[in-house]
Amino acid sequence: MSQISNEQVVIEKIAGGEFERTPVPQSKWKGWKNFLGMYAGEHAAGTEFVIGPLFLTTGVSAFDLIIGLLLGNFLAVLSWRFLTAEIAVKYRLTLYYHLEKICGKKLVILYNLANGILFCFLAGSMITISATAVGIPFNMEMPKLTDTMPNGPTWVIIVLLIGIVISLIAAKGYETVSKAANWMSPIIVLAFLVSGIVALNQLEINSFSEFWAIWGEGSEPFPGQIKYTFWHVAIWSWFANAAMHIGMSDLSVFRFAKKPNVGWTTAAGMYVGHFMAWIAAALLYAVYLNSAEAQTMLANGEAPTVAPGPLAYNAIGFFGIIAVVLAGWTTANPTIYRAGLAFQAILPKTSTFWVTILAGSFATIAGLFPAFAMKLLDFVALYGFILAPVGAIIVFEYFFGAKWNHIPFYAEKKNLAVNTSVLAAWAISAIGCYLISVNFGIFLSFVTLPAWILCGLLFLWFSKLQQK
Repeated sequence: MSQISNEQVVIEKIAGGEFERTPVPQSKWKGWKNFLGMYAGEHAAGTEFVIGPLFLTTGVSAFDLIIGLLLGNFLAVLSWRFLTAEIAVKYRLTLYYHLEKICGKKLVILYNLANGILFCFLAGSMITISATAVGIPFNMEMPKLTDTMPNGPTWVIIVLLIGIVISLIAAKGYETVSKAANWMSPIIVLAFLVSGIVALNQLEINSFSEFWAIWGEGSEPFPGQIKYTFWHVAIWSWFANAAMHIGMSDLSVFRFAKKPNVGWTTAAGMYVGHFMAWIAAALLYAVYLNSAEAQTMLANGEAPTVAPGPLAYNAIGFFGIIAVVLAGWTTANPTIYRAGLAFQAILPKTSTFWVTILAGSFATIAGLFPAFAMKLLDFVALYGFILAPVGAIIVFEYFFGAKWNHIPFYAEKKNLAVNTSVLAAWAISAIGCYLISVNFGIFLSFVTLPAWILCGLLFLWFSKLQQK
């Protein structure tokens, strides 16, 4: 999931921060090997330690989970290959400059604000995840699945200390962050693999049928969770990275690709992180559910704790603690830095250091509240839902603009600060579909694609009226 986490680390490492407002020259184009390891590493991070267990809390069946993940991740790969990579290689611009040419400078600031706030919440959940590992030696009470508020002074102190350290490191810039992320990613992937194997041994799984029986035909969801079916898993996993593929954020990455076929390398991230790592983390939780503590909580109608630190520690000892801390750290650090850059578009006279500290402070405050991590499935769905429709603006202009006699990059050509066609299309599609989801009890990920299509169509229609 940690799509959001290492994207800018890779951009900075490949390009050194160059070409923010110009197409990437041919001398800087990269082959598929430069992207394969990046995607494999960035999608096996802190979020995976929570998402895997959360799937178990929804009472999903074995078929719905395993086959649903295979399908949903494949659809995500197709989205990256045939939408994001295709457009990125054509124009070779960052998402933000591409949007500026279509939307106008001031509207991109609004997009950056939404992006920055959501980044802070995501980074906060990563601080929460790291805290569950750091708190083990201090015998800290772990947050419950239904917790929303801090559960004690030990929790508050640990979260604040982690947040301060992460914010200061992020504020120093990307050189340190990028080096750390590249060194730590293989360790984290190895930890997921080893912990999954150990969990299988602890569960005494000796055959595929016994592995399948862990989920079986499914069960009732835990208190406070909704029941997941095949389509919940498939659609949610497709749009877990909606902001990156159909939302076009990875234009900034693939602008360095030699050919659109480089988009296929995202499969490494989907099937290492969003398949292997999620299932491995779910196995860790399955081990915990067999414990006396978890059984007592279930008998009392309570949802057992989903705390990555103790789950990993139970499987692989202190290596598990280290892996969880590193996974949360490598996700939170670049995410906070990215949030700082988004805020800097709103506060251009403020230094990068201080806007990053500001973003880190917001993220740390968010990390105090376990709800952001414990409700990560819902948050990821919301994140993609809000930002994905903006990508439809780019996609529909690219593929269908000529048929509608649409003038491309209209804001740039007319020197518009705000392209009202974009703003109206985004607002109507996002607000309208969200209200439908809430009022009719529809799973939010189910309306992400309709909102995306509606936004693209409205944009072309409004633009046609505007450009007349």
